[in-house]
Amino acid sequence: MPERLGILTGGGDCPGLNALIRAVVRYAVNGNGIECVGILHGWRGLLDCVTMPLDAEATSGLLPRGGTILRTSRTNPYHLDDGAQRVVENIKRLNLDGLIAIGGDDELVVARRLFDESQVKVVGIPKTIDNDVPGTEYAYGFDSAVNIAMEAIDRIHTTAESHDRVMIIEVMGRLTGWIAACAGMAGGADFILIPERPVTVHQVCDAILRRHDRGKDFSIVVVAEGALISEAEDKPPLRIVQDETPDEFGVVRFGGVGNRLAKEIGKHTGFQTRVTVLGHLQRGGAPSAFDRVLGTRFGVAAVDLFAQKKFGRMVALRNGEIVPVPLAILNEGRREVPDDFFRVAEHFFG
Repeated sequence: MPERLGILTGGGDCPGLNALIRAVVRYAVNGNGIECVGILHGWRGLLDCVTMPLDAEATSGLLPRGGTILRTSRTNPYHLDDGAQRVVENIKRLNLDGLIAIGGDDELVVARRLFDESQVKVVGIPKTIDNDVPGTEYAYGFDSAVNIAMEAIDRIHTTAESHDRVMIIEVMGRLTGWIAACAGMAGGADFILIPERPVTVHQVCDAILRRHDRGKDFSIVVVAEGALISEAEDKPPLRIVQDETPDEFGVVRFGGVGNRLAKEIGKHTGFQTRVTVLGHLQRGGAPSAFDRVLGTRFGVAAVDLFAQKKFGRMVALRNGEIVPVPLAILNEGRREVPDDFFRVAEHFFG
């Protein structure tokens, strides 16, 4: 009997999840004779035993296709009294010899706990456009999201210049500012706001005014949705919360910081200011070439770990190489934008 490998995608989607599923399935089936079972809707699928068969035919044509054929959710089995027990029981019921869990830090923490506390045979693949999973230089989907944001900034440049406006682009990034920092730097932003670096409205306006004093009649500001902004020097920095009801991982929805910032910039500078919120555009569409290659490499490496019985690990990109790292590395917390990286962008503010 061939070994049976369960595959699930959890958390927010990103460009190229299907490409990653394709890589895992094709290498597992064709290269290792492993039978693959798709778990639908992330960890919720293992709570409810909802699956689909995965073979070469099911994954044909997935490389350029956005979304995930396995669907996804932000279900946390540890939020339920018997959730972890049901997951373990259903793994046995489905005759699975192991799991590949594709997700961000929240979903991979579930994988780590299942491995540590219930000896579930699991391998992780880091996937998040926020790029905040510790232990890897790139999480899958990040490069595609940055390219989408950069293209939007390029397009907004022309209309900003035509109308002599301050244009604010709000991008995703709840607690880390990787998308804002990288897309803003690549798109030539005149100011970038990220959660790791609280700023005052005065700092933003001062940079814009200095730019206008040099004869520039428009400005581009990129802000992460979770950026911390103080409206005055003597006030604490705040995040703008769209919905205070937390999900199963305790996450609340941020959003609206771009509009709040636009109001303050208009009030303090007198310049016409407009806002573009990219939102879920950053999660959709076809993956970049970099992500297609990274997903293929991640998928092959994850199947190798499963075949070698090296569980409790996730694949990671380090110095250009794909290496296994313990899931315990998630205890280190989020991977934030380092100061020396952001200082490069700051040289071009104003």
